[in-house]
Amino acid sequence: MIGLSQEGGRCILAAMNGPMKPRVAIIFTGGTISMRIDSAAGGAVPTWSGEEILAQVPGLEHVAEVAIMDFARLPGPHITPAIMLELSRVITSQLADGRVNGVVVTHGTDTLEETAYLLDLVLKSEEPVVLVGAMRNSSELGWDGPANLRSAVRVAVEPAVRGMGVIVVMNEQLFAASEATKTHADSLETFQSRDFGPVGVVDKDRVIVSRRRTAREHIRAIRVEERVEIVKLSAGSDGRLIRRVVEDGTRGLIIEALGRGNVPITALGEIEKAIQSGIPVVITSRCPRGRVLDTYAYEGSGRQLKRWGAILGGWLPSHKARIKLMLLLGADRAPDEIRAAFAVTD
Repeated sequence: MIGLSQEGGRCILAAMNGPMKPRVAIIFTGGTISMRIDSAAGGAVPTWSGEEILAQVPGLEHVAEVAIMDFARLPGPHITPAIMLELSRVITSQLADGRVNGVVVTHGTDTLEETAYLLDLVLKSEEPVVLVGAMRNSSELGWDGPANLRSAVRVAVEPAVRGMGVIVVMNEQLFAASEATKTHADSLETFQSRDFGPVGVVDKDRVIVSRRRTAREHIRAIRVEERVEIVKLSAGSDGRLIRRVVEDGTRGLIIEALGRGNVPITALGEIEKAIQSGIPVVITSRCPRGRVLDTYAYEGSGRQLKRWGAILGGWLPSHKARIKLMLLLGADRAPDEIRAAFAVTD
């Protein structure tokens, strides 16, 4: 028999008259997993509460005792870095409860990978923190939300996941937060690791961890510097957008370059000025796989940009490099410290 009770503003789902189960805090933020079609609005909107979603996940009480918290009911594009940082504080508070063995966060998939990466950088706990979402809303056939949520709770109580940092669980696969990328606008298999593959799978009988990350970073930030911009370059880009964001007072700049981190010579002048202005300039690649590296030495190459003082972003895509730079600037890191932090992901 399942019991529901209230504790400290949270709804507790537990198996009554049964053996003690591990406890998982589930924090609901909205996203497609909470959506259904609203005929008046003409499409899917966040509607379901955490308790209503959990009611669609049969057998969860056999996996864990669950504490429910409705943090927000927002679509993914409405989540900002400031909201992500506030979410990190809520997770830290949950983990401070010695009875909590792990935390699951439901989230809109459009920005799920950015939230996961920010949380991975700021949280220090060894306890599992798992982000999960859905690609189909509850009004569609094959709503994947309940299955994904059950998988996420199973991962959150898996001892082998301890110490692995923040994990994204979608479609019965586990991805490291630093690697998880939404690769398709609609497919159930959208989340992938661009270069290294999943770190594990959720099988019928158990959670299998196939590899562990070699290192974790930690940035102690009490705020994020939101004035960090991304400028994407393509053939013949002349740098006007770079000039505009610098003149507008940006505190940091991510340049999404070509290939290994090379740029059109037509943009070189504005890039050099941006670097000379003193703001950190991080170079990423528009390629979906591979890392930025100063392999080439021609004009406009990554080697030239690095010699001028640009920071190479390594494996990070532009949107995750932006999250990292926001945190570093929010933590008042010095220029050399910022460069060293990006070298970790190089």
